[in-house]
Amino acid sequence: MRARAPLASAPVVPGRALLGVADRTGLVPFARGLAAEGVELVATSGTAAVLAAEGLTPRPVEELTGFAPLFGGRVKTLHPAIHGGILFRRDDPGDEAEREASGILPIDLVCVNLYRFREAIAAGADGAAALEAIDIGGPTLLRAGAKNHPHVVVVSDPAQYPEVLDAVRAGGVPAALRRRLAAAAFAHTAAYDAAVAQHLLHPGGPDGWPAELTVGGPRLAELRYGENPHQRGALYQTGAGPGGLAAAVLHQGPQLSFTNWLDCDAAWAAVRDWPQPAAVVVKHANPCGFATAEDLATAFRLARACDPRAAYGGIVGSNRPIDAATARLLAQGFLEAVVCPGAAADALGHLARKPRLRVLAIPDPAAAPEGAVPRLDVRSVLGGLLVQTADPGGPDPATWRSVGERPPSAAELADLAVAWHLAQAVRSNAIVLASQGQGVGIGAGQMSRVEAAELAVRRAGPRAPGSVMASDAFIPMPDTVEVAIAAGVTSIVQPGGSVQDDQVTAAARGAGIAMLHTGRRHFRH
Repeated sequence: MRARAPLASAPVVPGRALLGVADRTGLVPFARGLAAEGVELVATSGTAAVLAAEGLTPRPVEELTGFAPLFGGRVKTLHPAIHGGILFRRDDPGDEAEREASGILPIDLVCVNLYRFREAIAAGADGAAALEAIDIGGPTLLRAGAKNHPHVVVVSDPAQYPEVLDAVRAGGVPAALRRRLAAAAFAHTAAYDAAVAQHLLHPGGPDGWPAELTVGGPRLAELRYGENPHQRGALYQTGAGPGGLAAAVLHQGPQLSFTNWLDCDAAWAAVRDWPQPAAVVVKHANPCGFATAEDLATAFRLARACDPRAAYGGIVGSNRPIDAATARLLAQGFLEAVVCPGAAADALGHLARKPRLRVLAIPDPAAAPEGAVPRLDVRSVLGGLLVQTADPGGPDPATWRSVGERPPSAAELADLAVAWHLAQAVRSNAIVLASQGQGVGIGAGQMSRVEAAELAVRRAGPRAPGSVMASDAFIPMPDTVEVAIAAGVTSIVQPGGSVQDDQVTAAARGAGIAMLHTGRRHFRH
């Protein structure tokens, strides 16, 4: 075996490597390469069996510890002979003397990856099965190797094998690479523990908010760019198992940018819970068109017709798989992306005529990401994270209270449900006009609610008379109702709760407008 360099700044030439991996990708070539450089291999039982089948002869861990695995394999590497060999400081004479006196062999390279906890949870493991999927020895080995990275090489990902092996062959693993590998190992164990914590305790649930929030997960993709081309971006998985939009399969088109993902999220959120076939068109995270109909093609055609100019270059969301009829309509104009629960083979054939159109299919739209129930809305502020449970949304007209001169008709109530559903997906202040299952006018993100109403009416144009209106928060003054009256709106739904509710309601009653209070607002900032 090669001699090790005693200085922390010097390259580490490993003399002995400990291998214990659940993911065997690339394991044999990596181990063979280390052995060819004179590195002695020590392996846990499962890893040793794989290597032995390929003609390698690693020493079993129990030769170093003097113990066979205990408690069904729960205890294998948790022993001073292992952790002492990793953690002693090579440039400390006292540590070196203590190691020799204890008969502990140096371990200079730790190659470990962890039990597949996320995959086990995603496959339905719970209770005792979930507990057995939690790795203890693996994270401990990685943390020990990472803590002592001035003297030890820690390898936590098969993707790191080529670079590490190249460095060993070139004369040793340099300090900068060891530090980078250590950071990756700590990030890996932190994300792993976060997945376990999120599985055991749902933040914001009945047990309240935990004293420390754990959010983390593996990188799923590097983005084309961030919010602007000069910014970088990436997509990470959160929770114990993959799910939701982050697990979507890209069938065609270029990789998504940061804003593409945000728009796709807004599109999917606007349609996923609607019971009937529905389609939405989103621009800059705001719906510019929404409709529900008996079939998806009609729903999309009506959604695009809400604001055809704004729909150019938009993101389309559907809550039904894309069929051939809908695909033909989607292929007629310029769109950035379509997010949907899937697409028929002939539909994908039509969409392929638009090679720049991204088609994102969500594999199991009914499944919420494990470990994220209730789903969390996490946003950053300078130096911190704001975290809240997600707004469940969903119109429930049975809970609404009529305060107008008359109750709404059945047709009005159906359109009020559409308008209220859509208002929840629009940036505040939000006003939405709807008619016959179609959003016909949307006023988004205005500083004044009456200006949002004026914008919605202007966009509805001749479709405003006979439509209904929804406001995402209470209508503070009668002026918004007066805009609705002038436009020919017949019914309004709003949370209620303004100090001027009496005047707002009186304005509606005086014009014969039905008004409903939901008792719940839906700000979206």
